[in-house]
Amino acid sequence: MNYKLILIEGIDGSGKGVVVNTFKEIAEKENLKTFDLRSYIKKEKDLPEYEQIKDYDVILSAEPTFGWVGRAIREEMIKDNKRKYSALSVAQAYSLDRKILYKRLLIKALQEGKIVLQERSVVSSVAYQILQAQLQGEELSLETVLNLPGNKLAIEDFPPSIVIITRLNPEIAIQRLAHREKKDVCIFERLEFQKKLQERYESKWLKALFEKHGSKVLYFDTSMTVEDTKIQVKRVWEEYLKKEIR
Repeated sequence: MNYKLILIEGIDGSGKGVVVNTFKEIAEKENLKTFDLRSYIKKEKDLPEYEQIKDYDVILSAEPTFGWVGRAIREEMIKDNKRKYSALSVAQAYSLDRKILYKRLLIKALQEGKIVLQERSVVSSVAYQILQAQLQGEELSLETVLNLPGNKLAIEDFPPSIVIITRLNPEIAIQRLAHREKKDVCIFERLEFQKKLQERYESKWLKALFEKHGSKVLYFDTSMTVEDTKIQVKRVWEEYLKKEIR
């Protein structure tokens, strides 16, 4: 696999942002130009054209995006507003947001050899949407989720080179979430949901699903200090990415 796509996954509040931002720090120390797509879309409520980012070496991304479909997901569909969208409709929205992100930006970036570091991805769809359906008393099969267009694109056509899954006790993760400044509570930010979610992220079948497409699945213990997490990130950079730079 030639694509340098690293996906950072895990339960809510488990330190994914620390991992992505540490990669950014390392890249900048290596004199690589980084573009924070997360901040751009959050500020502009829009996705840039590829021409705007083509001169950068490293792209920092996240899902759902803060533009178009992604904003609807964040501000309406998964917000704790008691309107209860079906798990299938949420899965379809994530798939469409993902398809737009890939077709507009990420596919070209990967084909031109950029390093793409992304917080949350199709792995989240595989982990979250089935569980959401179960908790809402709905039927939604893994096959249905995998066959949604944006998900097939991200798993089969442009599989990640590395999937990093953060490991943290759900009780600690919920405590961390409670101390964040944001007050827009997501429907998934419940202890029992996070416990079941952790099991899905730790499952052998999820690991096998991505390994089948050539991805390397790694696990980071994020229960210790931020510095400990950074050490794990640096190790991955040295082992898997540094030798491929330029």
